Amino acid sequence: MTSSSRHLPRTAFWATLCLVLFAFFPNSSTGRNAHSFALQTPTGSLTPLQLEIEKQTRRLGSIETEERRDAVTRLRSMHHPAASRAAVSALNDSVPIVRATAAGAIWSMPPSERAGLLIPMLADKDEFVRREVAFALGKTREQSAVQPLIERLTSDKKDSVRGAAAVALGEIRDASATLSLAETLSPGFRVAASSSKKSKKEKDLFLLRAAARSLGQIGSRAGLPALLAALQDEKVPDDVRREAAVALGLIGDAAAVPALHSVETARDPYLAEAARQAINRIERQPKPPVGN
Repeated sequence: MTSSSRHLPRTAFWATLCLVLFAFFPNSSTGRNAHSFALQTPTGSLTPLQLEIEKQTRRLGSIETEERRDAVTRLRSMHHPAASRAAVSALNDSVPIVRATAAGAIWSMPPSERAGLLIPMLADKDEFVRREVAFALGKTREQSAVQPLIERLTSDKKDSVRGAAAVALGEIRDASATLSLAETLSPGFRVAASSSKKSKKEKDLFLLRAAARSLGQIGSRAGLPALLAALQDEKVPDDVRREAAVALGLIGDAAAVPALHSVETARDPYLAEAARQAINRIERQPKPPVGN
């Protein structure tokens, strides 16, 4: 032992020696034994975060549903990619509440990777899972999720899932979703006046509000006709008309100003105020140069 090594703490010295041996003899028994020893020393021990991830990962194998769900929740609260990756296995849990919780627990993974894991889950047999997956996909902002979300918006049998898909499409803000959102909005109003069973299904207010709001977030002029129709139809619930007014303000097209003026005296003061704010927003838009 050299004179310099005698001044090292004994544990640190042996840990350093073992790591050196493993570096030079990684495939030998000496290297493997040295590596094992190093992992047992303070220098090579797991960090508190790694220990907690390992603990919660073990809990994912519990026979108790609530323990598995709690483990997923705790992994999410760590806000770390390694914790999110540990939660991936719970996406295939046999219990819907665990799968749904896991959909939000992989938040710290790269958006494209999250989207790749979540998109197949839009076909989950459970309504609650599909809904939570749709919400989670919106937060990825990934264009690859747009078409699968449009399919849920237009074909899912549950309005809660359709509404979540509408919200998600607004968060992603891809213009290719505009027509599907507009079609979701307009037929809902046309059938609302009929007495058919289908019309009752189409009346879901959250879905209609979400479609209107998302059209505004996307900002495409292609959404104007549906929004203007909703705004001016007094049979449409006021809270949906308010969303339409706000959306028109976000799109910022001056063509919407006359319709917005027409509801400034509406019976609903909140609708009237939303219209005034939308008009102000539109009027503050930079004017295009003359001749362009």
